[in-house]
Amino acid sequence: MTAILQLDHVGKRFGGLQAVNDLSFVLGEGEILGLIGPNGAGKSTLFNLINGVFTPETGKILFRGTDITGEKPFLIARRGLARTWQSTELFEDLDVRENLTVAAKDGAAKDAAPRDEAAEQTLALVGMDWAGEAMPNQLSMGQRKLVGVARALAARPRLLCLDEPAAGLDTRESRELGACLRGLADQGQSMLLIEHDMGLVMGICDRVVVLEFGQVIADGPPAVVRADPRVIAAYLGEDAASEDVAER
Repeated sequence: MTAILQLDHVGKRFGGLQAVNDLSFVLGEGEILGLIGPNGAGKSTLFNLINGVFTPETGKILFRGTDITGEKPFLIARRGLARTWQSTELFEDLDVRENLTVAAKDGAAKDAAPRDEAAEQTLALVGMDWAGEAMPNQLSMGQRKLVGVARALAARPRLLCLDEPAAGLDTRESRELGACLRGLADQGQSMLLIEHDMGLVMGICDRVVVLEFGQVIADGPPAVVRADPRVIAAYLGEDAASEDVAER
């Protein structure tokens, strides 16, 4: 497995709170890595460290073999690392195609026509090619989430970090989102996914990392992680374990 992202003994403290504690893992090219854990486990802090919003106090972060520890977010983005946010904030006064066009990577196209074509191609990747001229307020929550993913993809990232993309979606919308993300990974798109929807995580991720109190307590394939007693005690609960036994 070729590593696209590597965290080596990363730590971050806020006052008396050790939000991320000596944390290490590797994400491979073309892999969907799920990052789960209870509230306060350090997931969002870790995302902000990876994307340059915060600077680690210990350890280092490597992206495609280059040390990006402490770099500014815009420089990290230019290297090919993009993210979405828990709340999908689209430009409400722009149509869907224009939302993608303004997010396109610098230099990706020199005039409007190629940028529009690139936006249409990106929308097609998430099954939203029909929505180019639609306004954001005409879309369902699930469709807005897909546009948010497409907008991040418009920058042609090597790694896409997704922060709770299924939040607020119903079961059908979550399933459609999962199929879209799995399809992108099968085409080679690397992804790091924070998500509380366990059906989505266990259904599409190649590997799952579980955090508790800023530390990794499990790292492995979804089926193995789901059955780990430490994960059940810290996050999934006995009901999840019982469901897993029933499914088997």
